[in-house]
Amino acid sequence: MTLLLAALVIWLLTWGGNEWLSRSDMGFARPLSAAIFGATILLIWELVVRGLEVPSVILPPPSMIWERLTDPRDLAILRTDFVQTFVRGALTGYFIGCMAAFLTAIAVDRSDFLQRGLLPVGNFVAALPIIGLAPILVMWFGFDWHSKAAVVVVMVFFPMLVNTVEGLKEASMMQKDLMRTYAASYWQALFKLRLPAAAPFIFNGLKICTTLALIGAIVAEFFGSPTKGMGFRISTEVGSLSLDMVWAEITVAALAGTSFYGVVALAERALTFWHPSQRR
Repeated sequence: MTLLLAALVIWLLTWGGNEWLSRSDMGFARPLSAAIFGATILLIWELVVRGLEVPSVILPPPSMIWERLTDPRDLAILRTDFVQTFVRGALTGYFIGCMAAFLTAIAVDRSDFLQRGLLPVGNFVAALPIIGLAPILVMWFGFDWHSKAAVVVVMVFFPMLVNTVEGLKEASMMQKDLMRTYAASYWQALFKLRLPAAAPFIFNGLKICTTLALIGAIVAEFFGSPTKGMGFRISTEVGSLSLDMVWAEITVAALAGTSFYGVVALAERALTFWHPSQRR
């Protein structure tokens, strides 16, 4: 009961502190508020689980998860799983799928036939469940990271394609008429007008695909993989009731996905600083 009361008091104090920070004009108020909120969630999680004596096979406390993250032997396993799933599977599939979608979008923009025929098919394929596609691609490409990259390619291709095609329509008719007045070719208009105008849409697709890539790689490992990888580790550790290791894998995946999204968002801010959405 004492731990539960302490959790309640900490929550109320943090609530009041964040309310004060939200009204502050200090530049570091927003990141500080987010950091305090995250730390409070972890602390309350620890106190509630300890106070209610929740079994670790149901919900381990953060301290137990932290032990897994810092133990040298477990850290080596987590590092190997990270390289297998994120670096080899997710990143490879992400770059191949996004690049293929970008080039296909330019081809679609040039061809009315492709625009009318490919995009409806793309919407259909994008709606297919990953649970149905993953086993097929694993059988086609084998149990190593190649099949996981193939799943990621399928997952990221059509969201990136749709965003890029819509972005290429963003330039106004007056701007296009001006380029024709200057006798600009299609490729000159594309690189000097339409791609810069489409940049926010392209980065929006890239940011969406950062989360889809990691999810696709992890889910694909549930249907067959070598004895390493985040998805493989999660499924096997759940079977042995080692929920602390499962949460450690989830933590690594969350940090990797958030960092990946942040890198793309920083690139967007640096390259599209002129767009109204990036102005402060």
